[in-house]
Amino acid sequence: MPRSREFEPLTFPQRGLILFYLAVAAFYLIWRFTTLNPEALTFSWLVYGAEIYGVLTMVMHVIMNWRLTVRTPPPAPEGLKVDVFVPTYNEPEAVVRRTLLACVRMDYPHETWLLDDGNRPEMKTLAERLGCRYLARESREDAKAGNLNNALAHAQGDFVAIFDADHAPHRHFLTNTLGYFTDEDVAFVQTPQDFYNLDSYQHRLDPDRKQLWTEQSLFFRVILRGKDYWNAAFFCGSCAIARRHCLDEIGGFATGTVTEDLHTSIRLHERGYRSIYHAEPLAFGIAAIDPEGFLKQRLRWGQGAMRVWRQERVLTNPGLTWPQRMNYFASMLTYFDGWQRLIFYTIPAIVLVTGVLPISVTVTQFLMVFIPYMLLSFWAFEELTRGYGRTTIIEQYNFARFAIFARATLGLFRRHLAFRVTPKSRHTGNDRPQPLRAQWFILAFNALAIPTGIALYLAYGHLPGDALIANVLWAGVLILIAVALFRYTARNERFRRADYRFPIPVAMSVATPDRAPRLLTVDDLSPGGCRAYGALPPGTDEDTPLEVNLHLPGGPLALTARVRFSRTETAPDGEHYSRVHGLHFEAPDETAHQRLEAFLHGNDLQWHVQGYSEQARTPLMRLAERRDATRTPVAEFARHLAAVHYWTACTCRFPVQYDTEAFYGVVTVNPSPGADPYLLVNRPLIAGGAIEIHTRPYQTGAGILRATIGPSRLLATADGPVHLYQLQTEKEDTPCPQPAETSAVSA
Repeated sequence: MPRSREFEPLTFPQRGLILFYLAVAAFYLIWRFTTLNPEALTFSWLVYGAEIYGVLTMVMHVIMNWRLTVRTPPPAPEGLKVDVFVPTYNEPEAVVRRTLLACVRMDYPHETWLLDDGNRPEMKTLAERLGCRYLARESREDAKAGNLNNALAHAQGDFVAIFDADHAPHRHFLTNTLGYFTDEDVAFVQTPQDFYNLDSYQHRLDPDRKQLWTEQSLFFRVILRGKDYWNAAFFCGSCAIARRHCLDEIGGFATGTVTEDLHTSIRLHERGYRSIYHAEPLAFGIAAIDPEGFLKQRLRWGQGAMRVWRQERVLTNPGLTWPQRMNYFASMLTYFDGWQRLIFYTIPAIVLVTGVLPISVTVTQFLMVFIPYMLLSFWAFEELTRGYGRTTIIEQYNFARFAIFARATLGLFRRHLAFRVTPKSRHTGNDRPQPLRAQWFILAFNALAIPTGIALYLAYGHLPGDALIANVLWAGVLILIAVALFRYTARNERFRRADYRFPIPVAMSVATPDRAPRLLTVDDLSPGGCRAYGALPPGTDEDTPLEVNLHLPGGPLALTARVRFSRTETAPDGEHYSRVHGLHFEAPDETAHQRLEAFLHGNDLQWHVQGYSEQARTPLMRLAERRDATRTPVAEFARHLAAVHYWTACTCRFPVQYDTEAFYGVVTVNPSPGADPYLLVNRPLIAGGAIEIHTRPYQTGAGILRATIGPSRLLATADGPVHLYQLQTEKEDTPCPQPAETSAVSA
């Protein structure tokens, strides 16, 4: 069986903990069998079955995630013919344009195809304007799979890259994936599906702690890497590239289900082909914005998985290896979580109202075994998932998904399912659906059961006292999970911006009557506008057009802006303040608009400059860090960057005569004690060289920082490279002082 030669194992303490958990889980299940209540066998077996299911899924996680592949992409061979497919049906033109712009700017020679199942004239015009091939068809037979197969009949490339209409690829996507195909057995390479709109329903962002986690972090950062070890990583429908003749051999993309990606993967693995999961984020799309879109998408995935299970007989498919069968089965079994959760969410309310217990021992005896076992389960899960599990947050999503997952499993018995595109915008209006009705019912059921159970206990003593306390606490925990989910949903509903604003700091110069440009710091940047910090020219009001230059990697971008609002804000440190302005960009020309979109989309610049991390350090990971004080340069770089809180625009000069040119950038100020400042510029600098950084030189008291250029990271965008440098200052030097009336951008 082909496997990746390099993998990331669990550490020795982690392996010991997980093996100890498995032993304890086996003991617990054996012991639990002896505690079933003979007077309520149906209820007892339902609860016991849900517990067995939980251990079974954990065992599958252990098998899948014991080793995670580590992939280094081979160089891409020259001269390959590559077609890039972008299927669309009803996505907005602005969304499709951003994806096509990123596609045509990818480094490796290729041909981009817009596959329009909506047969829209504006899409044809867009494709022609951007230099893409346009292909439409009269019918929508077989939905997305049919659209892709229709393109296969017209395209001639040896390889086919597929991106959903909202997924803008990184410029290095092809160069970082084509090298894997030097192995003739490789049928496709899948990369993560990352999403740039960090205000979506599946994102959880804590800007103060620089923690960013999504509902799919565990899947793309851990689970798919584990499946990859067993040659069981599957095609996820987008952000992937496949070998053409392998698709031809199985008759093209699989039809007959609403998850053509999973179905196609199984058929390729049946033929003995290999799959590769390249874990580097190389495309960035739009995640479901609200709970309606989020749950609709999960329902389609679940129903499709059930349909594939039925058609391909995953557990008995002779074309799959046993590890592949287990991996596919584990993915499909996930949707039965809904029934397990339903049982766990209703147990305390049922016990409080009826007085019927699913155990024959006292609750005190039960809890003495159950509580240590459950705490051990949570800890083992966190270690096994390498800090991407986030148990406290994922339980909220389990609560949000349980009804949809349970409904999806009924797809096993349905023969015809319709393909529905995930909405790319928020549903508005008074008639919008209420996708969390079942969750409100569970909340109400448990909230009413608590006083009812207490009243029945006081009146009739229908429960032992310890059982009453335990189930009131259990119901209370469920209520807290529900309240946390509903509070987050309410916060999510407040996000109403038409365009996502990228928290990327950029220097902006503003023309003034005396021709001395003023330098401002930009963040919350979108193609339509931004926030800018600093002092505008005197006399500027909402009717005054401003001629500005955004200093992007491809050179200054000239725009006309108008002020929407101006106000004074106090920085989080409580000491500094700034003038902040909301700016609207007035109808930039096509070239300027494309450059701005190319800079913002199709890259992970916002993650790097903000120092966001999806991974939390588990207890054993912290222990290992203390034992091993050495860190990789990349990890050390990211750790220091995560401490940064402010960016401010600056002018940079070299204190030597060989290069007198001044250039713009953004620099961190007021970093945490002991942290070096960082500089973000659009040109390469010489490591070890000296540099002078001037903040807002037109103002009295502007700061001057003299530093040495230290370690760096190269961040690619479709508009050009951005360079992030760690600066090294002398001990007596201090970070740039903060001038009055200006402020660095808060991260």
